[in-house]
Amino acid sequence: MQTTAQQLKLIIFELNKEEYSIPVQQVRSIEKLIPITRVPNVPAHIKGVINLRGVITPIVDLRTRFDFPQKQYDERTRIIITAVGEIEVGFIVDAANDVLDILEESIEPAPEVVGAVETKYVQGVVKIDRRLFVCLDLHEVLQLESIHD
Repeated sequence: MQTTAQQLKLIIFELNKEEYSIPVQQVRSIEKLIPITRVPNVPAHIKGVINLRGVITPIVDLRTRFDFPQKQYDERTRIIITAVGEIEVGFIVDAANDVLDILEESIEPAPEVVGAVETKYVQGVVKIDRRLFVCLDLHEVLQLESIHD
């Protein structure tokens, strides 16, 4: 049996009644919703900025980014603060559910159709027991040239 399999830690979060994941090494923190300062003339999915411990961080609403129906923020709503390359960005999600350890080889290529999220935003899919997680590619999610409002 091969023992060189890479272990990965994933943050599992909920969006539009589906579960998604991002690698834990891209996550700085998970915060409760705090007041967001609007910024004029930005795409609709950029909700504004927050001042988190002295760092001004742009906030992206993933529901709006993926053209999901809007929903009122509630006590489960979270902002996942991520580091994507040199950029620190917060993503508003419906809930942060879990941290899971998986083997890198258990990430399967993204099928042509993955729920309502465009395939270009998806790195792969993980199946664990009866749960299915869509692994997001945060570099693609943040691609500004593909943004249209």
